[in-house]
Amino acid sequence: MADTALFFREFVRSPMVTAAVTASSPALAGQMVLPVPERGDPVVVELGPGTGAFTSAIRQRLGGRGRHLAIELNPRLARILADRFPEVEVITADAASLPDQLSGRGLTADVVISGLPWSAYQRPLISAVAKSLSSTGTFTQFTYTWSLLAPPSRRQLSELREAFEEVVIGRTVWRNLPPALVYFAPRRRAARRG
Repeated sequence: MADTALFFREFVRSPMVTAAVTASSPALAGQMVLPVPERGDPVVVELGPGTGAFTSAIRQRLGGRGRHLAIELNPRLARILADRFPEVEVITADAASLPDQLSGRGLTADVVISGLPWSAYQRPLISAVAKSLSSTGTFTQFTYTWSLLAPPSRRQLSELREAFEEVVIGRTVWRNLPPALVYFAPRRRAARRG
């Protein structure tokens, strides 16, 4: 309940930065982290982690392996996240800075998990995500079922299909408020020359 109240306060304070009124459910988090490898030391980046609904699921899936970075624009939420998850490298920044954040650390992401709303994709964020992933990496993003036919959602799905070799749309996660779907986008397309 504390996270719900916090999310609501941050939404009221700045709805364009905190575009959700409540944290995502464990059921949605479980779907979002499926691409995190069960072996090795992957680099996992989380965009818009909020209070950590996906962060907790990522930590559990990694089981102490790999490297986990979380980019959160809201400084209050970033501080809370850093306190809750000291083993996560929390970066207070805009998600569009992802390529610079990774290159400055000499990293390439194996998985990028986005808790950002479609409204955050006003700039070419999908291409920045694709550029930050390894050639075999996967990007996951969720959308609420009610927004599937809205122009922003259709535009973003089209941009995902342009940037990645395939986009797999998961089953509806009914145990989330509101119900949601997860887009899995593996293998970025090679940059075109010329």
